[in-house]
Amino acid sequence: MPVLLAFMICMCPRAGFPLRIKDIAEIEGVRGNKLIGYGLVVGLKGTGDKAGTSFTIQSLVNMLERMGVSVRKKDVRVKNVAAVIVTAELPPFSRAGTKLDALVSSMGDAKSLKGGTLLFTPLSAPNGKVYAVAQGPISTGGFAFSGAAGGGVQVNHPTVGRVVGGVLIEKEIPHHFNEKKEITIALHSPDFTTVSRLVAVINRGLHEPVAKALDAGTVKVRVPVAFQSRLSELIASIERMDVVPDTSAKVVMDERTGTVVIGENVRISRVAVSHGNLSIVIKERPRVWQPKEFSPPALDGGGGFTTKDGVTLAPGGQTVVTPDSEVRVEEEKAHLMLVPESVSIGDLVRALNALGVSSRDLIAILQAIKAAGALHADLQII
Repeated sequence: MPVLLAFMICMCPRAGFPLRIKDIAEIEGVRGNKLIGYGLVVGLKGTGDKAGTSFTIQSLVNMLERMGVSVRKKDVRVKNVAAVIVTAELPPFSRAGTKLDALVSSMGDAKSLKGGTLLFTPLSAPNGKVYAVAQGPISTGGFAFSGAAGGGVQVNHPTVGRVVGGVLIEKEIPHHFNEKKEITIALHSPDFTTVSRLVAVINRGLHEPVAKALDAGTVKVRVPVAFQSRLSELIASIERMDVVPDTSAKVVMDERTGTVVIGENVRISRVAVSHGNLSIVIKERPRVWQPKEFSPPALDGGGGFTTKDGVTLAPGGQTVVTPDSEVRVEEEKAHLMLVPESVSIGDLVRALNALGVSSRDLIAILQAIKAAGALHADLQII
């Protein structure tokens, strides 16, 4: 496979290509919050938790008692109920009454949640406070069927589903966003060059020195007087500003899939590359000996006769098969390729294509070049 098809050039922005600040950074404090809850799914067609799943039965008994139904745990034997973990994310600035989706995952030995209904489930944040409740039908988008002998067919993952629009926000997270006197901008990929450009762009766009860099990934912006109590407008104007981010030279390799990603800033010093493979071919070709008609008894007393090749043939017209092995070693004659000093990524691709290497060969070559000290990039193996 040609190298051009074996790896992709890194999709990082090219030099001089501006990006919006909102695409490379985020405002500190403007984020979602994780919610989690434990609930029961009912209405399953015999695909729920088995009767021996104690926590499912205990949860069902507790729920029935709260509803005024008194039952004993040992009397409960159901297969249409499954215990599940419900997760959702509370978006920033969400209000009470907003509807969200929830992810429902089986935590017992249920075979499928298809067709089930999630019962009233409170969803709480890490601080233990309940901010939403979930309830509604589950959509799995898959199925699983099995036979009595153990075989079956499964599409997607039927023990995980979604409750679409089934989460109702009951409590808002208090915030005083519009009263802030300064905001903090965090870069997705910290870099000193990028953060200095970011500060310059913001100060130039707001026409006053209100931004300063705290480190390689953080910028503190003081809210100008003109934007007091209008923080949303200030953030919107900052997010629309363009900045040219800088990237470090990096090569990322995945040996499991043979994928290689090379950044555009990667450079290679003058180096010679030769890559060849040693092939060993072993062939087994059985040889079949057919005796002549009316073969006489063997002269050695073994009940057959011996050919000039040392093969003993049995009397009565029996056929004898003997193994015949052929071993051949082939060594590929690789050419020595000279890579010029400080070549670009395009020159490197053309040089490696000239060698005709595959993606896995490319990984070995790049590791060898890095070991020789000629690859000026961070080599990362995932």
